[in-house]
Amino acid sequence: MTQNPHPTNRSRVPQSERFMNFISSNWAEIDSPPVTRWEVADHSLKRREALSAKFPGKVLVIEATEPRVRANDTDYRYRPATAFTHLTGWGSATVPGSVLVIDGRKNVSVSTLYLMPTAGRDSDEFFANPAIGEFWVGPRPTLTQVSLQLGIITKDLTKLDADLASIGAVVDMEDPELAEAASTLRFVKDQFEIAQMREAVRITVDGFAEVARSIPQATKQARGERVVETAFYSVARQNGFELGYETIAASGPNACILHWTKNDGEVKHGDLILVDAGAELDSLYTADVTRTIPVNGKFSKEQLWVYNTVLEAADAAFAVVKPGIRFREVHNAAIEVIARRVAELGVIPVTAEEALEKDNQHHRRYMVHGTSHHLGLDVHDCAQARREMYQDGILEKGMIFTIEPGLYFHKSDLNLPPEYRGIGVRIEDDVLVTESGYENLSSALPRTASDVENWFAEQIS
Repeated sequence: MTQNPHPTNRSRVPQSERFMNFISSNWAEIDSPPVTRWEVADHSLKRREALSAKFPGKVLVIEATEPRVRANDTDYRYRPATAFTHLTGWGSATVPGSVLVIDGRKNVSVSTLYLMPTAGRDSDEFFANPAIGEFWVGPRPTLTQVSLQLGIITKDLTKLDADLASIGAVVDMEDPELAEAASTLRFVKDQFEIAQMREAVRITVDGFAEVARSIPQATKQARGERVVETAFYSVARQNGFELGYETIAASGPNACILHWTKNDGEVKHGDLILVDAGAELDSLYTADVTRTIPVNGKFSKEQLWVYNTVLEAADAAFAVVKPGIRFREVHNAAIEVIARRVAELGVIPVTAEEALEKDNQHHRRYMVHGTSHHLGLDVHDCAQARREMYQDGILEKGMIFTIEPGLYFHKSDLNLPPEYRGIGVRIEDDVLVTESGYENLSSALPRTASDVENWFAEQIS
């Protein structure tokens, strides 16, 4: 596979007139399915209007971005920029290199989407250009089709430079104010987004069932974690578009490494395996869920203590979620439990109350990360918003975020009793703020230790 539009040592393009006449002739028209306006079009229109209102009289330019090179003439699977996706609704169908222009110089903003249409069969690009040639990438939608689907005026990308030159000064995503505004706009999800998140979570739940079924086989292979990793991937790819992020399949002591994505370790009886995974839809909305599963189906005494501590912390975080509280209060509720429980275990030299003081934070040796992050088109969504809008922000109906406390007792930590070393647990759920409280979108997956054991037994029976 190649995405390089330029000839290489692998490319020999005939240029004779005889060949050109032959290859461009005698092609039947391709039957295309009926094109209709997408459901997301009305929602993305409101998003563009809301963003434009923050920049009155300005012209905003939001690029989809080009593919990223993986190696030489091969690219990573294409994923457009998040702000572009949110403002157009195009998702995985986006034509690489497209550009959205929102013109707010009049009373009503006007949006134009610039894209490169498929190379016609009367040009050598039809068969010779691996970026836009139909031989290589298949037929692209026409400008008219895209306009109908997304409810946006479309133009050929080749006209962009001249159009921008006639406009003069524009604001693009290099401007911190625009990047921040586009990020902040995603805090509260509309009904389309909420439905997409439900679907992403549903597929993710199915993926975890496949994960559980893969564990017995994983114990028989040297790199058993990759058996688990690919079990989830198969579900995500078949039922969605991609993974929302690299899956963490961390067994035994590897579960204490927060971003363990090597996934090349063994899966041993008697250990726990921590799996952090999320399926991404064609709309590019992603779930983000973690479960920690005993490989042999039963928690040991020490594993159960750690697991129940994390569950208690998660439950404490859930209990405070409602509109009107500050986002950081979710973390504070969870971390109070973590501090109290590690103090009870005797592995910090101060009381829980002393540990929670700003200059101490001894408990963070065992949970260094935050309890929650916003979730949506990005697994860590809205990340460019100002701190006062994020950690110090007020929860509103329609926000979606994670609750994911954990405890990580490293194998080499001499502060710990030997029987606790090498145990890592995280429990992560996706949460929707409702009118009066919350909905756990991932509640279909078991959370209590006994429910996890029973669920696991059911999956492998």
